[in-house]
Amino acid sequence: MRRLISASCLLLLCVIALSAGVREDFKANPLLSANNYQAYPASGFPALTAAPAGYEPFFINHYGRHGSRWLINEKKYTYPLQMLEKGERNGKLTRRGQEVLDILRQVHSASKGRLGELSDIGHEQHRQIAERMYHNFPQVFQDGAPVRARSTVVIRCILSMQNEVDMLASLNPRLRITTDASEAEMYYMNYSDSVVKPLRASQRGLLEKCEHQWINPKGMLKKLFTDQRFANDSIDDTRKMMIYLMEVAGNMQSHHQFEGVNLYDLFSNDDIYNVWRYNNASWYINSGETPLTQCRVDYMEANLLRNFIEDADRAITSAEPAPGASLRFGHESVVLPLCCLMGLNGADYRTTDLENLDKYWQTYKIFPMAANIQFIYFRKAGSDDILMLPLLNEREATLPVQTDVAPYYHWSDVRDYFINKLLSQPFINPNK
Repeated sequence: MRRLISASCLLLLCVIALSAGVREDFKANPLLSANNYQAYPASGFPALTAAPAGYEPFFINHYGRHGSRWLINEKKYTYPLQMLEKGERNGKLTRRGQEVLDILRQVHSASKGRLGELSDIGHEQHRQIAERMYHNFPQVFQDGAPVRARSTVVIRCILSMQNEVDMLASLNPRLRITTDASEAEMYYMNYSDSVVKPLRASQRGLLEKCEHQWINPKGMLKKLFTDQRFANDSIDDTRKMMIYLMEVAGNMQSHHQFEGVNLYDLFSNDDIYNVWRYNNASWYINSGETPLTQCRVDYMEANLLRNFIEDADRAITSAEPAPGASLRFGHESVVLPLCCLMGLNGADYRTTDLENLDKYWQTYKIFPMAANIQFIYFRKAGSDDILMLPLLNEREATLPVQTDVAPYYHWSDVRDYFINKLLSQPFINPNK
């Protein structure tokens, strides 16, 4: 009995420690809690582990999210603005509430005609990523090497692609770069899976329960309104206001013009943690490999994973000395389920326990703005063994595959793992 109690206590301590790690991350940097609005870092990337002796990089397989952008849904700007305007009209705003209203008016005005568009920082992120890619793997970008770049048909993704290839062309004008953005490629670049929508909808009630249990706007309202009864009577949905305000606060990091504007003082550490926690659970339901959605949702990226395999096969058998790079540009709604399908950094974690999900599966470690997956392929003269180094956001990543050359993997082992995983869901349509 004592052993059982000790084991239970140890497990509880481990769970508490994992939870504390997330909270400490947010205390150190609240911007991490912005989920998919988190800006891509401009520096601080660790050095990569040198390849085994004799191996040289020759090909890059890539999928990248567009860079930082304006919010897509105008209501996320206007809803908290309109609720605060009710307070202004009735003389019920605190001094800070009036300041926040003035900020929201400025941000909303600046967003006019730009909803969902790439921001100034978004352009910079992709130029910086391309420059680091070029300098990290110069052998891939030899004179005459082909660089095939494709984007979804959304303008922010096209511009992200253009920024990367423009930088590569400036570093080596002798690259053979081609770009494309076509509906013909969407069956793998951003596949619309009819099975996924009802699976997601089936868990809407569970997410609503989490929202009501975890999100408490009382502290925020006290900082904005002098009369709490007025605030609760006048605001249609206080939780929605809190979620939207935190999204606006998190997205400030996407724009140079709002540098130094900070709205995080409206929220306690618990508020920041719990709103992120709710969003984290929502993304898990919508993209993760969870039994709550029959472990099926991430398979919507099956065609994209097949495209990775096919492009790698072509590069490996190519007669060209430098097969170059296959670059794809799209969305976080693709990057996240693709990471789950691949099992990158344990993103294929399975659970039905949303209460403790945040301790084992965290969006802020996967898909900031400009998030990217890079598979770097290496070969050695006289050997048929191809090694692959997986990178997530330019950092060495892990896959659920045995390797004796970590952080590198034998591509044949990874390829077999991917193919077997795809075959485990035979009803996925491999065709256009």
